[in-house]
Amino acid sequence: MSSVRTSPVRAPSEASFVRAYIGLGANLGDARRALLDAAAELDHLPDTEVVAVSSLYRSAPVGYAHQPDFINGVAAVDTQLAPRALLDALLQLEQDWGRERSFRNAPRTLDLDVLLYGDRVVNEHGLHVPHPRLHERAFVLLPLAEIAPALVLPDGRAIADLLPGVADQDITRIEEE
Repeated sequence: MSSVRTSPVRAPSEASFVRAYIGLGANLGDARRALLDAAAELDHLPDTEVVAVSSLYRSAPVGYAHQPDFINGVAAVDTQLAPRALLDALLQLEQDWGRERSFRNAPRTLDLDVLLYGDRVVNEHGLHVPHPRLHERAFVLLPLAEIAPALVLPDGRAIADLLPGVADQDITRIEEE
């Protein structure tokens, strides 16, 4: 997938755009197609532009293990949506794709997570940014490092420095078709 685009230079009046990173995941149906289509749909959210999309990666499920492998990726967006509004838009996309939340870590047709929202830390009911388990998951860190290799988390940790901590996780980059 790796359709990294460069972001246009924004005029000073557009200074309220924030770079956010969205985790993409699925393991039901045509998961690869779902992620490709969902990444394209992010570009249609209000006041939001996709500026980069990582390659896709296959990984074993976390938590509930009796389900198909996941396909994951990360998209970078520039958005004027507030963190809660962005999450609400992502949850609506999940619902449009038939996501059912039958139990924690259940199989899913589409999973979209706000991983990072600029350098903001958000702790609200149902919304925690940076994503609380971002640093533990190769299926987040590898695609994130691919599109933003110099990224530093709000707590000062560099993405590149977190990669050795997930090196033992089984993850495979999917070649483009």
